[in-house]
Amino acid sequence: MRFSVIVPLYNKVEYVAKSLGSIMRQSFSDYEVIVMDDGSTDGSYEVAMELARTAGPKFRVCHQENAGVSTARNNAANMAAGDYLCFLDADDWWAPDYLNKMDEFIDGFPDAGIYGTAYYYVKIGLEQVRVDIPTGYFNYFKEYSRIMQMPLWTGAVCVPSRIFREVGGFKPFLELGEDFDLWARIALEYRTAFLNIPLSFYNQDVDASKRGIGRLHVPEHHMLWNLDDLAEAERSNPDLKLLIDNLRVYGLMPYYISDLYHEAAVAELAKVDWQQQPASASKEYRNPVWALKAKYAIKRRASAVKQAIIRKLK
Repeated sequence: MRFSVIVPLYNKVEYVAKSLGSIMRQSFSDYEVIVMDDGSTDGSYEVAMELARTAGPKFRVCHQENAGVSTARNNAANMAAGDYLCFLDADDWWAPDYLNKMDEFIDGFPDAGIYGTAYYYVKIGLEQVRVDIPTGYFNYFKEYSRIMQMPLWTGAVCVPSRIFREVGGFKPFLELGEDFDLWARIALEYRTAFLNIPLSFYNQDVDASKRGIGRLHVPEHHMLWNLDDLAEAERSNPDLKLLIDNLRVYGLMPYYISDLYHEAAVAELAKVDWQQQPASASKEYRNPVWALKAKYAIKRRASAVKQAIIRKLK
C-alpha cells in the first residue's frame, strides 16, 4: 500500500465530516485511512464511524482514552500498512489531487526523508498561500529561518513509514511544537523536499478552545523548553541554531510577559545568540514588562476589531 492517512480526532464534530470527506474524494486510490479518536465526547466519534461505513474498508475508526494528539498519531501509525504516512487533522482538509500529486512528487525526489507541499492558510474564510519555496530538495532550517513561516505543516506532510518509526515518532508529552520537533529530527538525518503547489487547507477558523496554539502551555509540554535531542546539533549546525533562536525570540514573548512563566522564559532567552538577531528584537525585550503587556493587549484588541470588520463585510 502506498499511503496511510493518519487522522487524530478529538471533539471536532463541526469539522470532521469535511475533513474526512476531502480524503474520500481523493483521485488517488492506493491508500488507507486510520482515524484515531482520542476520547471525544461531542459526537465526533459517531460521525466518523458513520462516514467510515459509507467509505468502506479503506477507512478504520479506532478509539483510545484521551492521551493527546501525539499519542493518537503514534498509535495510528503503529497500525499503518502504507509505505508512507500522511497526516490530516480533523478540522483541516485536502484538495482532491493531494495524494496523487504527492505520489508523483515522491517518485521525482525519492531520496527525501520528509515531503511537504504548499498550503492555504484559511482565516475568516479567506484563503492565502502560506509559503513559496521552489519545488525540489531544500534546506529546511535555513528556509524556515528566512521566511519564519512553517515550510512543513502537518496537514501537508508525508513521511516514509520506516523513517517515522526509526526516529521514534511524535513525543507524547509535547502539546505544542511536537510537529517541529519531529520534522527537525528527520531533517538532521535526511533530505527534505518541497512541492510548490498548494494542496492542503490549514483551518484557522476553529474555536480557539479546540486549538493547541493561541494559548499558554506549561513548559514541560512546550517544544521550546524540550530541545535536548537537538542540543548537540544546535551547537554544530548554524542554520538550526539560528532557527531555534528565531523561534525562541518569536514564541517566548507571551510567556515573558506572563507572571506565571516569566522566569522560565528568561532562562530560555538566555540561550539566544543575540548578535544574530535584529537589533529591534533585543530592544523589544529590554522594554519593561508592564509596557509590553500593554502593547500586546492593544495589538490583540486591534486584531479582534479587524477580524470583526472583515466578517461583517463578508
